[in-house]
Amino acid sequence: MSQPTISIIGLGWLGMPLAEALLTAGHRVLGSTTTPDKVALLRLKGIDAQQLSLNPQPVGELAPLLAADVLVVNVPPKAGQQGDAFHPEQMRLLAQAVAQSRVGHVIYVSSTSVYPELNREMVEADVVTPEQSAASRLVEAEQHWLALSGQKQITILRCGGLMGDTRIPGKYVAGRVVDSGAVLVNYIHQTDAVGLLLAIIRQNIVGTFNAVAPQHPTREAIYRKSCADFGYALPTFVTPTQPVSFKQINGDKLTAATQYQFIYPDPLLFSYQ
Repeated sequence: MSQPTISIIGLGWLGMPLAEALLTAGHRVLGSTTTPDKVALLRLKGIDAQQLSLNPQPVGELAPLLAADVLVVNVPPKAGQQGDAFHPEQMRLLAQAVAQSRVGHVIYVSSTSVYPELNREMVEADVVTPEQSAASRLVEAEQHWLALSGQKQITILRCGGLMGDTRIPGKYVAGRVVDSGAVLVNYIHQTDAVGLLLAIIRQNIVGTFNAVAPQHPTREAIYRKSCADFGYALPTFVTPTQPVSFKQINGDKLTAATQYQFIYPDPLLFSYQ
């Protein structure tokens, strides 16, 4: 039985190692880049790459990217000058095109930022509409994909804070004042994010899921170890005048569905370059 063809819109920090893992597993991999110079380089790696931008309408070679069995949409929602409505519109227009394609399974990489900080554990059912969300536009983007559920298999993957490789926690707080040291982290290592995506593809997992490491140390513990390991200036930890709100993301639903074994279950032991 031949391997399904996988298309990845967004060959960035997460999309590129996913593409490389899929190639190693014997899949035909399609992928997009917004940079014309990268097309040839990606093709040398074995990826059937096309130039594509979402402005918010798709501009470039979208049709070849939709000649796939599985589509992974990995486009970070960068509002900036474009405004908060830009990313949902990107997804709405892309979903319209996907609806007319041969793609059978769409995996949309979302974020646990959709959950409000209610000082408790959060599960997938805690946010199903934009009105419930701390990041309502991101839930709106999710819903454009969920609207295709009658004709496509749809998976929403809400990733926690993506770490690993050159994303080192201590780098972002070195020398600063931190009043949220007691807050629990909701991190996932790049290796495990790729591993979970591979498991979803291989097992044809459908639904909405959180993707986070099963252990949740405090920010202070993470920052202290990270700064010590890499020589960054330690932050100054202070007690906030008011308790800092938090959320603890539960990822058990996806672990149960995939039976995935985390390479890095403890963010205190993440590896970095």
